[in-house]
Amino acid sequence: MTASSPRRAGVLLPIFSLANDGAGLAAAARDFVEWLVAARFAVWQVLPIGPAGSDGSPYWLRSDHATHPVLARGGELCPEEFAAWRERERNWLLDYALHAALTQALGGAPWQEWPAPLREREPGALAAARARHAAGIERVMIEQYLAAQGWAELRTHANARGVALFGDLPIYVAPDAVETWVHRRQFQLDPEGRPLALAGVPPDYFAADGQLWGNPLYDWQAMAADGYAFWRARVRRALARFDLLRLDHFRGLVAYWRIPAGAATAREGEWRPAGGRALLRALVEEAGAAAFVAEDLGVITPDVEALRREFALPGMRVLQFAFDGSPDNPYLPHRHTRDSVVYTGTHDNDTTVGWYRSLDAATRARVDERLGVHAGGMPDALVRAALASVADLAILPVADLLALDSAARLNVPGTTTGNWQWRLPRGALTDALAARHARANEASGRALVGWRP
Repeated sequence: MTASSPRRAGVLLPIFSLANDGAGLAAAARDFVEWLVAARFAVWQVLPIGPAGSDGSPYWLRSDHATHPVLARGGELCPEEFAAWRERERNWLLDYALHAALTQALGGAPWQEWPAPLREREPGALAAARARHAAGIERVMIEQYLAAQGWAELRTHANARGVALFGDLPIYVAPDAVETWVHRRQFQLDPEGRPLALAGVPPDYFAADGQLWGNPLYDWQAMAADGYAFWRARVRRALARFDLLRLDHFRGLVAYWRIPAGAATAREGEWRPAGGRALLRALVEEAGAAAFVAEDLGVITPDVEALRREFALPGMRVLQFAFDGSPDNPYLPHRHTRDSVVYTGTHDNDTTVGWYRSLDAATRARVDERLGVHAGGMPDALVRAALASVADLAILPVADLLALDSAARLNVPGTTTGNWQWRLPRGALTDALAARHARANEASGRALVGWRP
């Protein structure tokens, strides 16, 4: 994503949106990579791949170091390789396996409700728990090893075929995640580990009352005091699994929306300053700026834009946001820049067909005039606009490749039910569709030329 980057195109499909036949996702994921190659796409945006909660959201994880077990590879376990892997990953693995075993043993209760000695991580209590739950801990670690191996094999296969894996680092973790239990000083928590305030965003395009996410907020002073060790570890782990990494809710690194615990809606929040500049300096030292894409959507103020440009991070341009009638709308195709990633829509948007059908008459007229849309012309017109953009990378949700309506929407921000349920229909990605998109990628100068890390 630098000045010398080739123009590329990719597809947004959460890894868990692949149909699972009960034997894991490995075969379906490899087949999808082969379809991307045939269609000349060079990037697969997969979203987070960690173990999600009961609602299936990949942004509400029990750990962002762990891998979802459904990604595990089959085959025999090699004890020597497993032992070596366990030693390499011990900094996060031992705590995660204990946390997972205890969560199961205690009926799924969050760690804040565990007996005080476990909640407070008293050494004697932890040692006793490790002995008592040794079998469960071992099962979790083997499960994680097989999942890590399955993911590594997928990445090797994709990269060998010229396809980069584009991951996502959620800005926050879940309240009961292993990270909040182990690294309590990094968060704004009360003496029993419950959030003093909650994360979210003010009223915006998606929600009139804002969004109350419910995640605990960081203690930015504590993070600065130890050189952002928590974030450094998160990024090291993420970039061991992905070729590119989206920094979720980038504006929250400049200022975050702090909602008091117990608030009815996000309207009750207020902006507080964050430590983004120092954090980004640490992350760029850790991994280099070329590894990151800034998710700079939402309420973007000049200081947010200045921070992104200071570290030369590509931003995001979502075409569904472009047609409000303002001539200086930054999402309009003629206002794009090379250092950006253009989308028709993201995982938080409706499909383009659903979006277009929902537009009021005036907005639809602007879209039609700007893009030359004729009857039945969506989503193709918006896809062409994305591919024609000067942005180095264009990402198309798979639902837009298939011209699917709102039934294929992945997520409705600000809601907690009914999301992340859609699955890619078997056989939907045909050879004819691949050939069609290969021609479009070639015509726009974005055809797969091979991944260069």
